[in-house]
Amino acid sequence: MALTTTNKTAAASKSKAAAKPKQIATSNTYVYKGIDKKGNKIQGEINGGSPTIVKTLLAKQGITVRSVSKKPKPLFGSSGKAIKPADIAVFSRQMATMMKAGVPLVQAFDIVADGLENPNLKKLVLQIRDSVAAGGGFAASLREHPKYFDDLFCNLVDAGEQSGALETMLDRIATYKEKTEALKAKIKKAMTYPIAVVVVAVIVTGILLVKVVPQFAQTFSSFGAELPAFTLFVLHLSELAQSYWFLILIITVASVFSLKLAVQRSPKFAYIVDKYILKLPIIGQIIYLSVMARFARTLATTFAAGVPLIDALTSVSGAAGNRIYSEAIIRVREDVSTGIQLNTALKARSIFPTLLIQMSAIGEESGALDAMLDKVAVYYEEAVDNMVDSLTSLLEPLIMSVLGILVGGLMIAMYLPIFQLGQVV
Repeated sequence: MALTTTNKTAAASKSKAAAKPKQIATSNTYVYKGIDKKGNKIQGEINGGSPTIVKTLLAKQGITVRSVSKKPKPLFGSSGKAIKPADIAVFSRQMATMMKAGVPLVQAFDIVADGLENPNLKKLVLQIRDSVAAGGGFAASLREHPKYFDDLFCNLVDAGEQSGALETMLDRIATYKEKTEALKAKIKKAMTYPIAVVVVAVIVTGILLVKVVPQFAQTFSSFGAELPAFTLFVLHLSELAQSYWFLILIITVASVFSLKLAVQRSPKFAYIVDKYILKLPIIGQIIYLSVMARFARTLATTFAAGVPLIDALTSVSGAAGNRIYSEAIIRVREDVSTGIQLNTALKARSIFPTLLIQMSAIGEESGALDAMLDKVAVYYEEAVDNMVDSLTSLLEPLIMSVLGILVGGLMIAMYLPIFQLGQVV
């Protein structure tokens, strides 16, 4: 009886231990000193979750460890370039190439890291390598760095590991990341040019108001005649800019910062912003097309990887890039979970295009949903590209007109009294 009670207690303890979530050890950089196989004293740096793991890794390399200590953090932050999503896309493609060539996973990390110029990215790759070499899975090691690898990336790698087709999955991930970054680059191209020109125009106008117009004002003071209304307006504007330029600058920066902070912290405000962005002329259409392309590309990639449709829609909602469509995709997922077909659930939301709905229906009927969605993604990616080119062509004369009105208007205002000088004399 006592034995039975003991077994129950042990079983209960095991179940409680199993119920506790596993804590993921963070990887740190350690400085070590030791003796190699030839008896030479060596020292260096290595990444690991703890001193014990570091000693184990070094022992596997035949190094007798004398001391291990955590590397102190730099006083003024980390050096080197920041790791961008484009860097992760390149890393994904390189790993896919290594795996296709039959290179072992740990060795592939070493080869990729050796070819990287960004020290921060190289450090990240080596941390993942050390975690994998210590016995952790590839997906589990990536999840230790959620800043760079989102749930979609980790889930796809996990699916590849479970199915034994990691090289194929990495190739799909690399293609997905490359397409996504190319789409982002197109949208950034559409936004950067007009914003840059407007900012330059504002700066030039500010310099004219603060530095150039006051010189004309001194000249006009000796005319002894009434100045044109347009000139008086510009002179008052110049006085305002001279007196409060610093306050105007602070208010502008604070407004931009407050808007960005409000979008990050208030889901309701962010929802309103995303809603009105879609209504902007031309820009709204580009955002809409990009959301459709991202939806189709993400769903095609996850579904082709063997991820269940409901789980795939969860990943798609997080990658939509617009809260209006993120919420709509969540509703679609809820409908699909009750047994409704994807195309019917999309049609019920009334904000998804007919092409996407019809191609989804064909894909579901033929059993080739991923292939149909891939075609939809290609179509909308090309549509974004064409729209960006059209926007650039349309904005060039518009921007020149704005510059002409701002700069030319100031010059006309300043020279109007000179043109009327004959009447004054």
